[in-house]
Amino acid sequence: MPRRRIGFWYRFAAVICKPPLVVLLKRDWRGMENIPADGGFITAVNHNSHIDPFAYAHFQYNTGRVPRFLAKSGLFNKGFVGAAMRGTGQIPVYRESTDALSAFRAAIDAVERGECVAFYPEGTLTRDPDGWPMTGKTGAARVALQTKCPVIPVAQWGANELLPPYAKKPRLLPRKTHRVLAGPPVDLDRFYDREMTPELLKEATEAIMAAITRQLEEIRGEKAPETPYDPRRERVEQRRRTRAQKQRAGRRGARPSDPEPTGAEPTDTKPTGTEPSDAPSGTDRSPGTPAAREEQAHGRGAAREKGLGT
Repeated sequence: MPRRRIGFWYRFAAVICKPPLVVLLKRDWRGMENIPADGGFITAVNHNSHIDPFAYAHFQYNTGRVPRFLAKSGLFNKGFVGAAMRGTGQIPVYRESTDALSAFRAAIDAVERGECVAFYPEGTLTRDPDGWPMTGKTGAARVALQTKCPVIPVAQWGANELLPPYAKKPRLLPRKTHRVLAGPPVDLDRFYDREMTPELLKEATEAIMAAITRQLEEIRGEKAPETPYDPRRERVEQRRRTRAQKQRAGRRGARPSDPEPTGAEPTDTKPTGTEPSDAPSGTDRSPGTPAAREEQAHGRGAAREKGLGT
């Protein structure tokens, strides 16, 4: 099937975007020979910067097979933006569809027309602390299994050094290098002509993400974690940690405080200045009382007897 012509809108976008990309990023691009010369196919690309769609589009534009990115269907009805999206052949995703496969019907049509459809299987910027690919969503696998088209795994690194994930300001100096490695098609033959169950789609998606990760390991020269970062699992863990913290806080709040409650009698304490007394309980020895006078008289008598004895 012949290639689709690049067209005015895509060339216009290239004229605007390519000069700043050339200035900001050096290029180390490999694997262009794995991009099919003809027919429809999918590229599955990792996502680690808000500007990497532009950097990756620059790479693939130079192969002669321009990528058609997926975007929310509502953007295609918004004035100039909608005209540019339609003119550059971008692919609407119908997220309001109750049928998951129908949500990607335009992507399936584009592949069957001989287009390249670019998927970011992670669906968002990676949240892996070291920038490795996360677990993927099943859209690319759905389209691939429906059309049996080649799936080219593409890894990229470097745009994230220019503009890190969620950063607001780019790091312009020193000049960064955008590295891209496109690998051979992912082997999905074992998934064809089978019922498209959630388990099958998950397994096919894992095969696609593993191929992307292998390409990125080669670019970075290091091994990825054994288990990819899973945002859903992390959300579950975060909720569990939050509940545990609230329970601990509740238990601390239920304990009695250290100070004695107001009005409580102190224990094992004596009034200040009070010494133990041999007096029977209830005897009043205050000055002027009979007990006090008797004690004084007894003292004087004892003193006289002492004086007589000396």
